[in-house]
Amino acid sequence: MSNTSSSGTPMAAGPLTRAVLEIDEYVSGLGWDQPARLFALVDTGRLRSQEPGLAERLGLTEDAPEGTLTPIEQDELPAGSPLDEFLGTIAWPDTVVGCALSVERLMLPPSAEASVPDGLDEKRLAKWVAEHPERQEVRMTVAVLRGGKRESALRLREKDAATDVLTGSDLVPGLAEALTATFAE
Repeated sequence: MSNTSSSGTPMAAGPLTRAVLEIDEYVSGLGWDQPARLFALVDTGRLRSQEPGLAERLGLTEDAPEGTLTPIEQDELPAGSPLDEFLGTIAWPDTVVGCALSVERLMLPPSAEASVPDGLDEKRLAKWVAEHPERQEVRMTVAVLRGGKRESALRLREKDAATDVLTGSDLVPGLAEALTATFAE
């Protein structure tokens, strides 16, 4: 018997993993070359009881498992603003138990690190990576909870299938730390 539901989400996965994979699937449906997307994560049961109209519009049913998280996409991120600077401006209300970000980037394999030319500024480094023959386009979806728990999903453009999405808690530690900082008091 498969451990995967009809949507492709692992049935044994915890709520945060399910939320990350739900966001990955949603963003994947929009295609590649998308802007970064920010999501608030709210407790589904609490949302249903406190905002029944919104829960109904979101199609949330009464049979959701305990602790289920509902991702709610936020307004588009401001164009031209560096992601780290933008994340530093976010403060979440108490009803938000976590947040997630989906962003596309170019990656190089670790073996390419030794060949990075010295003295490149950020713009020239980005151009060098974009022209590198071993570059890979990747979509990273990272989610964190207020208590520090984190989860990530990575999808390569060349292996763009739900069955090829890699998940793990420490796949994108820098982004997870930046998202966790949005909950700092």
